Order: sequence, then structure tokens, then C-alpha cells
Amino acid sequence: MRVAPSALGEFLRARRSRVGPEDVGLPAVSHRRVSGLRREEVALLAGMSVDYYVRLEQGRERSPSVQVLEALSSTLRLDEDARAHLFRLAGLGPRPRPIPAPEAVAPELLRLLESWPEQPALVLGGTYDVLARNRIGRALFEEFSHSDNLLLNVFLDPAAHRFYRDWQSAAVNTVAGFRLLTAQRLADPRVAQILLELEEHSPEFRRIWARNDARGKNAETKTFVHHQVGELTLHMQAFDVRSAPGQQLIVYHTEPESPSAQAVRLLGSLAATADLES
Repeated sequence: MRVAPSALGEFLRARRSRVGPEDVGLPAVSHRRVSGLRREEVALLAGMSVDYYVRLEQGRERSPSVQVLEALSSTLRLDEDARAHLFRLAGLGPRPRPIPAPEAVAPELLRLLESWPEQPALVLGGTYDVLARNRIGRALFEEFSHSDNLLLNVFLDPAAHRFYRDWQSAAVNTVAGFRLLTAQRLADPRVAQILLELEEHSPEFRRIWARNDARGKNAETKTFVHHQVGELTLHMQAFDVRSAPGQQLIVYHTEPESPSAQAVRLLGSLAATADLES
């Protein structure tokens, strides 16, 4: 009987393919038939039998111990986000709290968003649905019309490739963040709905999803091209909303008195005028 693949096995297989022999002190051999490490090499370095590791990848073993996961994390050179993701896939992370449907943003957080007239800000839900934006945040992303989901917009909205100066980097990071969050809600029908739509309509998504990256949003600098005010280079900060696990507050800001700061002020003025006229 064929065993159905497991998310744990798929993750191990993908991460194994991205670690070369030279990364772990093994001699590099030309004409290898597989990219990355062989299963036998992972088992040797992690201190387990080859048969046991093969069963993990094939989904025939789905309950490894903490010690096994720690050894695999070290062997596969996983960072903290990827390590936490591995533990969750093995059922050793904290049990997720029930998720309200639909997700809602606390009134206090909404008031905080609106108190930042020159800092675009938004709240993302656990499946990257945009739950709230402040006025300048709405103006920044106003070209997107496909949906209110960040991941769907990156891959399926025609505006995305124009809007993100480095679309490839934005796409890779968004997929990695989505995978990390959704490991805590694999049974959520919204996750299945989003993945189905993307797998059906975006070859680019299928390629990036197969990388099995799992990485949360970090402080980074992004460049956008807005149809009204031109190029904007913004620093992004991401904060977990502790009162609503899974939600993230995303805030953008500029270097003081930079061309981007001037463009953001102009964008804010245009947004305020549009609200008065509507």
C-alpha cells in the first residue's frame, strides 16, 4: 500500500536538497545524481539509521523525538524559523489556539493604525488576508484589485510585477512567511482554498512553493513603484499581535527628508483629498 506523503517528509526532502556536501564537511564528489545531500549522508550526520530517515521522508514515520529533530535541524542547517517549522510539522510545537472565523482586528489596534498618518500600516491575518489598513496604507496598495489576500495578490494580480521593484524577492519572502504561519493551521479550509487557487493559476507560485522555505517576516527594506507618486523605498517592520495569535502588524517608514519621505507625504495628501471628495 502506498503511503501518502507527509508535510514533514516533503520539508525534509526539500531542505536536504539545498545542503551540499561541502557545507557539512564531506568531500565533494562530481557527477552526483541528486542535488544536495544523499539520504545516507543525512542519516550518518544526524546519528540515525538510514532506514529510519527514509521512513521519515516517505511519511511512514511521522513522530520523531525531540533529539531526532534537533539532530536534523543541525545537519540541515536550519535557521530558527525553519527549526520551529520542523518541530510543528512533527507535532511537537505548541497546540494552536482556536481561530475565530472571521478574524477580527481589535478596535484599539485600528485606532493605532489611524494615528500614523505618514506610516503605511496594515494588519495581516493568519493566512495573509489583509484585515485592516490605515488610510495611507490603503493608498499605497490601491492598485491591487484581485483580492484582499497578500499572497494571492503577489502572484495573481497584474499590478504586482509593476509594483514590486524586486518582485522575485517579494514573492519568495511572502511564500516563506505564509508557509511558516499556516503550519499551525493545516486543517484551516482557508489555507486549502488559497493553495488551490495558486496551484491552478500560477506556475511561479508552484515553483517557489516547492522550495519549502519557512521564514517569518523580518525588518527589511523594500522598493515599490506607485502609479501616482513613483518610486518609494520603505523600511518594513513586522510585529506579532499578542492578543490575536497569527495576526501581524506591518508598518512601513522612510528615511527622514529623503525623496521617499516626500513621496509618502504626497501620497498621504492625495489620499486625504480623495476621502474628502468621496
